[in-house]
Amino acid sequence: MRKLSMALLAGVALVGCGLDTETENKEIVQNLVQAGFPADDIQIVDGQVYVGRDAHVTLEASQEMLQADKGAEQYRTTNLMSGITKICINPTSGFNSYSRLSAGLDAAIANYNNLGLSFTMVRGPATGCSANITATTMSGAGGSAGFPSGGKPYGTINIGTGLQSYSAGVNKHVISHELGHCIGFRHSDYYNRAISCGGSASNEGTAGVGAILIPGTPSTAVSGGSVMNSCFSSSSTGTWTSSDVTALNYLY
Repeated sequence: MRKLSMALLAGVALVGCGLDTETENKEIVQNLVQAGFPADDIQIVDGQVYVGRDAHVTLEASQEMLQADKGAEQYRTTNLMSGITKICINPTSGFNSYSRLSAGLDAAIANYNNLGLSFTMVRGPATGCSANITATTMSGAGGSAGFPSGGKPYGTINIGTGLQSYSAGVNKHVISHELGHCIGFRHSDYYNRAISCGGSASNEGTAGVGAILIPGTPSTAVSGGSVMNSCFSSSSTGTWTSSDVTALNYLY
């Protein structure tokens, strides 16, 4: 089975976006380091700060991480949604031009709604939205997103156009995964990405601030054990595992 990373940032040129952006990014990086994230796990790509290779961190989100109590392990961020009942996922026209990405979005939305959580997701445009997430494209066969802030989910998921060449299940998996980051989930194998990605051991960060073990879920990860693993298999169906269901029901 081929292992694929959720985001392929290596080799992308790093660019600056002016003094204000540089100053803000420096503060975000300082906040993340103070929160316990290893410096080598923090990347600046196209003027935005990422941790764990596929999770964008805003200034507000990084500040919230410093205000949280420490936890024992890392599975969810300290930043979660609050008071959100309807999330509208709004695909761009470019996103909709890829049939498998478009179908994968519908499948991912159903993936969440089938669990009867405290919120529902709908494909936009729609009315009565508590929050909005834009679904847009990026290069490659992975995805990227970010963490909640201010009680609202992160506002964008970026899905690789290369996924057009993969199965409906893989598209469902990747989009469900990135939406998971938007509502506050960290990678389930944060402490050793090699579990799902193979290769040498790679730790996204062991500090409790910013990522906390969800009660009732395993403290160790296994390959294929969660949609929130760092990397996915080309044979994935995108179906929630039992620990995914436990985690989602516990939080929402």
